[in-house]
Amino acid sequence: MYSLPHFKETNEDVVFAFMEKNSFVNIVGYDGEYPVATHVPVSIKKDDGKIILTGHVMKHTNHYRTFAQNENVLVIFNGPHCYVSASWYEKKEVASTWNYIDVQAKGTIRFYDSERTKEIIHDLTNHYESEESDAAFNKLPTEYIERLINAIIGFTIEISNVENVFKLSQNHNLQTRKNIIEKLSASNDAGANAIAVEMRKRLSE
Repeated sequence: MYSLPHFKETNEDVVFAFMEKNSFVNIVGYDGEYPVATHVPVSIKKDDGKIILTGHVMKHTNHYRTFAQNENVLVIFNGPHCYVSASWYEKKEVASTWNYIDVQAKGTIRFYDSERTKEIIHDLTNHYESEESDAAFNKLPTEYIERLINAIIGFTIEISNVENVFKLSQNHNLQTRKNIIEKLSASNDAGANAIAVEMRKRLSE
C-alpha cells in the first residue's frame, strides 16, 4: 500500500477504533499460484498487547483450503472513500484525486475444533443480537447448530503488522481542505459525507 508520511495515522488508538468499526474484512491468502480472498465479519480485541481477530468460514471452499495450507494472511479493513475534484482546490492546475481510509494487517491464521467453533459463533452472533432477540444464539435449534458446526470452522488471526492510509487531503493548505469538506458535506454520497467528517477532525493539523 502507499506509504506517504502525511497520509499516515500515527495514533494507534485511532487506527484500532477504525478496525473495530470496519470489521467486515477481506482476508487474503496465497495458494501457491494465485491470491485467494474472502469477505467475513470478525471480532477484534487486544490480548496482552496483541491484536486478535476471531471469525469463521465455510469448510468446503478454496479460501479455507488455502488458509489451512498457508497460515500467512493479509486482512484488509476498508473504510469510506470518495472522489475529490481539483476544481475545489485553491490551486486548480493539479490532478483530481480520491480520498480514502484503509488498514492492512498481516498475521497468522489458526483454525479450531467444533467446540471452540461453537463458542466463536456464539460470541459473534451475540455481539450483534441481544439475548432477548429471536435470532440470539441460545434461541437457535440444537439440530440446526450441529449442522452449522459441521459445515464451518472457527479461526483466530494474530496480527503481527499493521499499516494504514488515511488519505484526507493533508497535503493541501487549510483553505483547500475547508473547500473540500464543504463540497463533500453537501454530497448525497455517504462515503463523501464520512470523509468530510474525518477531514474536519483534522483541520488543525
